[in-house]
Amino acid sequence: MDEAFNAVVLAGGTAARLDGVDKASVEHRGRTLLTWALDSVIDAGEVVVVGDPVPTERPATFVREDPRHGGPVAAMLTGRDALLRERRWLAVLACDMPYLTPATFRRLRDAARGRDGAALFGPDGRRQLVFVVATSALDGVRPGLEEQHGAALQPLMARLDLADVASVGDEHRDIDTWSDLRDLLPPDGTEDTVDA
Repeated sequence: MDEAFNAVVLAGGTAARLDGVDKASVEHRGRTLLTWALDSVIDAGEVVVVGDPVPTERPATFVREDPRHGGPVAAMLTGRDALLRERRWLAVLACDMPYLTPATFRRLRDAARGRDGAALFGPDGRRQLVFVVATSALDGVRPGLEEQHGAALQPLMARLDLADVASVGDEHRDIDTWSDLRDLLPPDGTEDTVDA
């Protein structure tokens, strides 16, 4: 499936377990988490980042949900609404998963054929905040504005017919805590940093 798709990168959370640092600016192997995320959706026709604007090498539109820190549903729908051009598929990902690649999203789009979309799941069987959804299907289940703030993502996703796609290698790994970041250190021991 080589149809064009759009992407929404969720980068505006509170990062409470990372002492409130801006996750998008945390570095892994010399590159920010946002850079890794943008590289993974390089095939997207248009990318919207829901978070505070930061310099990037790849073109992206930055927006914030209103009110801020509304959670993943509000952020995803804010990003969806900021897209300038309609495309059949929408890729959604958290910015804190540096092992996602363009191949991840090709597999998800292939698995989504004939369904509402496809979601990545890890070795523990849990769905990750990485999925591809038909834009029309998402629009069909989206809650009203008053219900979006603070809404959990899983109940919304449960209303969609999603294929499950197993993660390959470390695709499922995310960075929620400082120990998560430490555990992603490359074999040479080079330390990851936070871009201040």
